[in-house]
Amino acid sequence: MPATSQPPVPNLPSGREGPVFQAPWEAHAFALVLSLHDKGLFTWPEWAAALAAEIARAQAAGDPDTGDTYYRHWLSALERMVTAKNLTTAEVLGRYQAAWDAAAERTPHGLPIELSNQDFVS
Repeated sequence: MPATSQPPVPNLPSGREGPVFQAPWEAHAFALVLSLHDKGLFTWPEWAAALAAEIARAQAAGDPDTGDTYYRHWLSALERMVTAKNLTTAEVLGRYQAAWDAAAERTPHGLPIELSNQDFVS
C-alpha cells in the first residue's frame, strides 16, 4: 500500500499490518467470527451481508460511523447470525451477558474477568 493511500478500513486504528484492536474483547469477537467461519457455520458472503446490515441499522439509528463502534456492530451482527442459524438462542445470549455483567461487577479493576457458576444464578 503506498504511503499516501487511505488505510484498508477507514476510521479504524491501523498499524503496519492493518487494523488494530482498541480492546481485547474486539480481538476476541473478531477471532470468534473467524473460528465459526472456519468451522463452516456460515460463509464469508453471509457474514459480510450480516455485518453490512448491522452497520446500516446503526447508521439509520444515528450512529455517526466514526469507527469507534465498528466492533460493537461486529458483535451485534454475530449475535444475530448465531441466533438466526439456531446455533444458540437470544435467551442463552442474555444469560451469558447477565453472567458477564455479574462477573465484571465483582472483579477489581485491572484484573481479568472470569465467569463462574455463581454468575449464572439470577
